[in-house]
Amino acid sequence: MRISRWTALSAALLLGACATAEPRPATAGANAVDRAHLDAMSHEHAGETPTPNGSAMEPRQDVVAQDVEYLTVDGKAVRGYEARPANAAVGAKLPSIIVIHEWYGLNDNVRMMTRRLAGEGYRAFAVDMYNGQVASNPDEARMLMGGVMENPQGGTANLAAAARSLETRTGADRIAILGWCFGGAWSLEGALSMPAQIDAAVMYYGRPVTDRARLAGLRAPLLGLFGGADQGIPVAQVRQMETTLRELNKDVTIQVYEGAGHAFANPSGQSYNAVAAEDSWMRTTAFLARHLR
Repeated sequence: MRISRWTALSAALLLGACATAEPRPATAGANAVDRAHLDAMSHEHAGETPTPNGSAMEPRQDVVAQDVEYLTVDGKAVRGYEARPANAAVGAKLPSIIVIHEWYGLNDNVRMMTRRLAGEGYRAFAVDMYNGQVASNPDEARMLMGGVMENPQGGTANLAAAARSLETRTGADRIAILGWCFGGAWSLEGALSMPAQIDAAVMYYGRPVTDRARLAGLRAPLLGLFGGADQGIPVAQVRQMETTLRELNKDVTIQVYEGAGHAFANPSGQSYNAVAAEDSWMRTTAFLARHLR
């Protein structure tokens, strides 16, 4: 059982979550590299609204969903959104996926994608990295994302609490992690920070990690899906990460869609690219089936 392995995660991670407060202006405590990344994300999402763009799809089978409390921050309960096949019992042991929202937060679009993942036969658990806050425009999203960047220990603790919740409530012994944009970066971060808990990671157009020493700690197979026309996530950095992972003999698959921009798979906003989104979904479901079943 994996539950005993949680002794390997320091209690300081969970304490770090309690230090999360209302986010300050996104540049207040960020370093120059983080500020540049926030600027790039703001540029990619400029003029955008997180409204449905008509690409939403129903899950392949009936699912049921509920809010689940999994963490307390500053005395306030943090709730995720969990979906599972309707024919599975509440506490059924299922291969599970930690789902991480893009930079707007845990909104209805992310909930829809969580149900869609559950329709593939998984328990999908969407975390709330913003502790109940949801952005309605790029300026608010930048502030919320910047708040997490200023307190990465709180973000790591959030994901650790989600994984522990899945293991203790349902006995999940196969867990993947998946996210888009902000969540794509945290998908890789989660796999790096919880190597004993995460069995597969999917990152959609998330910020790459290129530091060789950090990448050496990756145990989970990684699927990375990126847009060739994404100005916020440079393809050169993506390829550098891929090359380093291959040199380290890691299980990595990188797919770059030429002509697709940032957020090409987002069911909200104005950047949706149907060809890239549909192909990336097929790659994602095949990857998850290979590593979770």
